[in-house]
Amino acid sequence: MAAGTYSGRKPENMKRTVGYFLSYMGRHKRMLFVVAVLVSVSALCNLLGTYMIRPVVNGLADGNVRTLLKGVLVAAVIFATGALASWGYSQTMVKASQKILFDIRRDLFSHIQTLPLKFFDSNGHGDIMSLFTNDIDTISDALNNSFAMVIQSFIQMVGTLTILYVLNWRLSIIVTVCYGIMLWYIKFSGSRSKTYYARQQNSLGALNSFIEEMISGQKVVKVFNHEDASFQEFCEKNEALRQAGTGAQGYVATMVPVVVSISYINCAIVAVLGGLLVLQGKADLGSLASYLVLVRQAALPINQFTQQSNFLLAALAGAERVFQVMDLEPEVDEGKVELVRARIQNGKLVLCEKENGKSTRNGEADSKSTIDGSATFSEVENAVVWAWKKTDGELVPLRGDVRFEHVDFGYDSERMILKDISLYAKPGQKIAFVGSTGAGKTTITNLINRFYDVQGGSVVYDGLDVREIRKESLRHSLGIVLQDTHLFTGTVADNIRFGKLDATQEEIEKAAKIANADSFIRRLPQGYDTMVTSDGAQLSQGQRQLLAIARAAVADPPVLILDEATSSVDTRTEALIERGMDQLMEGRTVFVIAHRLSTVRNSNAIMVLEQGKIVERGDHDDLLEQKGKYYQLYHGMFELS
Repeated sequence: MAAGTYSGRKPENMKRTVGYFLSYMGRHKRMLFVVAVLVSVSALCNLLGTYMIRPVVNGLADGNVRTLLKGVLVAAVIFATGALASWGYSQTMVKASQKILFDIRRDLFSHIQTLPLKFFDSNGHGDIMSLFTNDIDTISDALNNSFAMVIQSFIQMVGTLTILYVLNWRLSIIVTVCYGIMLWYIKFSGSRSKTYYARQQNSLGALNSFIEEMISGQKVVKVFNHEDASFQEFCEKNEALRQAGTGAQGYVATMVPVVVSISYINCAIVAVLGGLLVLQGKADLGSLASYLVLVRQAALPINQFTQQSNFLLAALAGAERVFQVMDLEPEVDEGKVELVRARIQNGKLVLCEKENGKSTRNGEADSKSTIDGSATFSEVENAVVWAWKKTDGELVPLRGDVRFEHVDFGYDSERMILKDISLYAKPGQKIAFVGSTGAGKTTITNLINRFYDVQGGSVVYDGLDVREIRKESLRHSLGIVLQDTHLFTGTVADNIRFGKLDATQEEIEKAAKIANADSFIRRLPQGYDTMVTSDGAQLSQGQRQLLAIARAAVADPPVLILDEATSSVDTRTEALIERGMDQLMEGRTVFVIAHRLSTVRNSNAIMVLEQGKIVERGDHDDLLEQKGKYYQLYHGMFELS
């Protein structure tokens, strides 16, 4: 199973989960085979060492010193071999288990990144994190503690029964019956515990999600004195986890005492009957001594298995959660059109073989990212530009022409957010969306980059339906500054470089100057090398948003989406950013979402949305003359201010 490749069916039972688990173990079958061999050697040495009690006791009873010494020496060699085998399989198992866990974590992370945003919208971040921590930890415990133990227990159980039947088949029937009772009870308890273990892992994920949410929102909790209510909800989730854990451990906890009790009863019965056989001359004392030791050891493998059963059941419950996520369908991408680098020669686009494959948005010194609407090929002769490569090999220049044609969309089929939306943005134009909260402004931009797909109509980019374009290529051509800024752990420069991974220090500083972030960055303790942690907790909200704008600037995209990009900065900083953004927006198609109507006055067109429909459109002056919804929003805002 390759990373990110899955069957698409959810595991419906334990067999399915075990099948997945075995497929990962199969990747390291050589190491596991070595473990199995060494475990077998260890178990057999233990059995043979115990069997050697017979000649030792018989030699002692007969007064034969030579036989006694020979038996002791052979037993010592056998036990030493078993000890070495135990050390060997334990070290090999550690390496194998860590490689298996590495594969699972890698494939899980790889697959999660292919899932659509709907998955992250409908699952708590803490619950997702629990997959990588708690659930995989349970798998780790089972691999390290139980894999070798299960093999060893099986070999010891079969081997012990075999030797017991060799020594005395009559007494062994009693042992076999007791074995059957033990195994039946283990199966009975395990089947009851299985459901509780699955519930326990789900409850643990829900609790982790709640804790992550409360810790990240601790300021809000304190501001609204929500501590008591938060604590009460925590107690409810904690109680659900306690009940699931109690149910899971309740049955498992009875396994060991039940198995031990049955083994004591078995040993007592065999000792009495064996003694009678010795008195009757039907068995020798050495055989009985070995037999009684083996009878006591007969319960040991089952007892060991029951002690590991909680690890196994928890691991299977955790593995099922992990594999269910890995079975989810990845984000659908049926697009075939790719973004490539092309050179303009004699008025035509020619594919640049050497330029393609680089993770860069900028080309050579004479290159140009886009061809603005008024330009002709002759004016940019020999320039390296971005172009769309269609399935038939035709190259279409990337201009940034975006059009919505009768688009309908809803996050669920019962409630439509956008209704019959039609608009266009020519290359280099600035289009603004205004309206009340929930009108559908951000949803429109989510459709451009295909975070979601339209349910009716189409979004056309440079004459191509965006569904025909590969998502990677589509998003490579877009720069987005979201309302919710997220900074990653790393330096300030690293966070700006996130928009273009191979950006030079000069490009980073240039982008920061465009966003008017350079001055505050240089005032930081280490300037551009200042470490950012905890999502930029040491920075103000405005500074964090300036870095997000710089990140978009360094990407140098032909289409720019600004979703409340200046909502968290003061009026003076906003004015500085707008002057810088004018440089960034030159020759680019820009979509702006803003509540501050002062930021959209210079837009080529303003779309006023209400309940998912465009109710007004035009430039700032035209809309004011109409004295409609925009007029009310504009004057209402300035009257309030």
